Amino acid sequence: LAALERQVFDFLGYQWAPILANFLHIIIVILGLFGTIQYRPRYIVVYAIWTAIWVTWNIFIICFYLEVGGLSKDSELLTFNISRHQSWWSENGPGCVRKEASMSGIKGLDSHSYISVIGCALEYRYIEVMHSSFQILIALVGFVYACYVVSVFTEEEDSFDFIGGFDPFPLYHVNEKPTNLLFKQTYLLISPAGLLGTEGMNK
Repeated sequence: LAALERQVFDFLGYQWAPILANFLHIIIVILGLFGTIQYRPRYIVVYAIWTAIWVTWNIFIICFYLEVGGLSKDSELLTFNISRHQSWWSENGPGCVRKEASMSGIKGLDSHSYISVIGCALEYRYIEVMHSSFQILIALVGFVYACYVVSVFTEEEDSFDFIGGFDPFPLYHVNEKPTNLLFKQTYLLISPAGLLGTEGMNK
């Protein structure tokens, strides 16, 4: 749900790199849930590996918006240099008021030119940082849970093998003796010696 919420706001801000990352994250989360329900440890391992990548990506987003290591939040890195769009929260954050003015030099159009945003209770980059921090927290919890589930599934498979759940030999070994006894009893009844013995008993 947190990933879907973030995907919606990244779509509104035309942040193409985060959109692709969120899409992959949602797919891997669904794969991990499917692996948990269907007892597929390999799918859960894939999810656990992805959580490490997801944490790294969110750390990069935090560094991007806090302008760490020469990164600039005003760059077009997250839009693949296709457009100059910024985060949706930059103009629609809590308390933000946009001031617009009519464009000059264009007649007959009702278009407006963006001037400035004032009155924001919280700067948009901190909102993005909080989103990424929350994603990191969820990913760490998911990683621990995934490792636990894989260990439980592995222990169950090992205990089942130890009991002999996949070994057909005990089944044949158990059924072997009653079958032989039944065959011997049938042979004694049908054989001449068995018939004589039976007649003697009748007499």
